[in-house]
Amino acid sequence: MKRKKIRKKDFRRGIYILPNIFTSLNIFCGFYAIISAIDGKYLAAAIAIIIAVVFDILDGKIARATKTASKFGVEYDSLADLISFGLAPGLMIYLWALKPLGRIGWLAAFLFMTCGALRLARFNTQTGSTSGEYFIGLPIPAAAGMAATTVLFCNRFDIAGNANSVVIIVMLYMLAFLMVSTIKYNSFKKNPELFRKMNFNVLVTAILILIFIAAQPPIALFLLGLAYVVSGPITTIRYHKLIKQKETESHETKRHDTKPV
Repeated sequence: MKRKKIRKKDFRRGIYILPNIFTSLNIFCGFYAIISAIDGKYLAAAIAIIIAVVFDILDGKIARATKTASKFGVEYDSLADLISFGLAPGLMIYLWALKPLGRIGWLAAFLFMTCGALRLARFNTQTGSTSGEYFIGLPIPAAAGMAATTVLFCNRFDIAGNANSVVIIVMLYMLAFLMVSTIKYNSFKKNPELFRKMNFNVLVTAILILIFIAAQPPIALFLLGLAYVVSGPITTIRYHKLIKQKETESHETKRHDTKPV
């Protein structure tokens, strides 16, 4: 009886209100996105997913800032992410663009959701064992954000999703692959110099980006999302090229040193 009371007390202590409220708001936005997609309101669904991304960022920041991170919070956050960034964007993209493709269309949406679930499971098992400077694979919020901003971008230029089914399905497959890949993406978690001091030109650039987002949100968010998605493969290619270059230089140096005089 005493052991049960202790467990119940520990469970209550392990649940922190503030970060989990933001996680709940994340789920709310994801559920609203699903309802909107079913009703054919794809623009509202895309906006809801983007707002869910904001809440997902905030709950992690708040948990770290207030030192209220917990195992319960991690698990709850993963379940919320699967709904808001796995199921919601997959269903939205299927109903918006892939429904004419039939089985191929919904299988692509299913693959996106499944790869998102695998990405979350791998992230949870690797927590604490990898550097916080980068993510292994494309984060599921970024993949969902890319899907949502694509809908916003196409809506801005009156491009029907059904008319670009092949392009959209290729994008969905690529996002699914990037989520379960070992490509590294910057997490922006360990950049203290960014907040301590900033170059004047960088500050001006940041202000111009904010103005661009305020003036043309669909275009700006789509380009920013695309830049982040592409940044992983580009950085990986550059990294491998640098390693090969160093190996070649090292090999040539050794060969030169062992050459008879």
